[in-house]
Amino acid sequence: MKMGLVGYAGTGKSTIFEWLTGEKPDPSKVQQGQTAMADVPDERLAKIAAALKPKKTTYTKVAVLDTPGLTQGGDQKDNARRLGVIREANGMVVVLDGFTRTDFATQLVKFREECLYADMEIVGNRISKLETVLKKKARPAKEIEADEAEMALMKRINATLESGKPASTLNLPPEEEKTVRSFTLLTLKPEIVFVNRGDSGFNDPLPADLLALAPTAVQAPVKLELELLAMSEEDRTAFMADYGVTEFRRGATIRAMFYGVGRNVFFTVGEDECRTWSIPAGCEAVEAAGCIHKDLSEKFVRSNVIGYDDFVACGFSEKEAKTKGMNRTEGKTYIVKDADIMHILASS
Repeated sequence: MKMGLVGYAGTGKSTIFEWLTGEKPDPSKVQQGQTAMADVPDERLAKIAAALKPKKTTYTKVAVLDTPGLTQGGDQKDNARRLGVIREANGMVVVLDGFTRTDFATQLVKFREECLYADMEIVGNRISKLETVLKKKARPAKEIEADEAEMALMKRINATLESGKPASTLNLPPEEEKTVRSFTLLTLKPEIVFVNRGDSGFNDPLPADLLALAPTAVQAPVKLELELLAMSEEDRTAFMADYGVTEFRRGATIRAMFYGVGRNVFFTVGEDECRTWSIPAGCEAVEAAGCIHKDLSEKFVRSNVIGYDDFVACGFSEKEAKTKGMNRTEGKTYIVKDADIMHILASS
């Protein structure tokens, strides 16, 4: 899974990139974007590992993509080109300037307008190509029918964008979503709004006008946290008290990014390794098995499943869970719940 940091130049995206991943920004990759990995922290896995003491504990990861900053009041076509870097990502982290400005809702509205324009360019170009193709009548009827259906869909999306609404408001059914998937429209991507605070205001509630537009918006004093982490423990404690920092927000931010794009996890546990695996929310057991290895999906027989709370209640013991009837046998179509402990059985 890949999340892209997007926003206007000067909002601190590259500082956030370093904060999230530990990687220093590379100036030579400003235009094409820079990617690094970040572990998705999970207290539940930490508790399991503390009880079972495996040789290895592995957290699922999220790829973080730092993208070129947009220019304020600049050429929309140039900004649309810069936004093109984000199209490969599964979702967007929209970074707002919270250290020199307080008009967060205005910043977000302006950024969303840039996305609308960028998508209108893509959709408009596709409509033009389809118009040319549809003039050619010496083609199989099925091809013509498919192109006409796509044209109707593209015109619907274009009308929605021109009205100032994102394509996501159309709630496209799976078949139509599949048709437009290759165009990687920005306004179909999940969005997390992040306010990059300075050394004050980060404990204040976010303003109501921003939360009306982005109810799941989060905030953190990124530069301050990086500076605190570079200090000795004694100095850090003193400065945290001076600035009113009661916790570091990096982990919570990564989890907000991960769950904000519709992901869940399941756990595999044992003496050798305890691990989280990333899955789409609502996926079936057979699909989850394929996240571990393709063969487990293709040769899936069944899965033994223990709910996380049941596992805790049984003292982190699979044997105890089985004795108490909490270790269930589930088939291919079982919908995996977040934090399920799973053991996949496959044919040889």
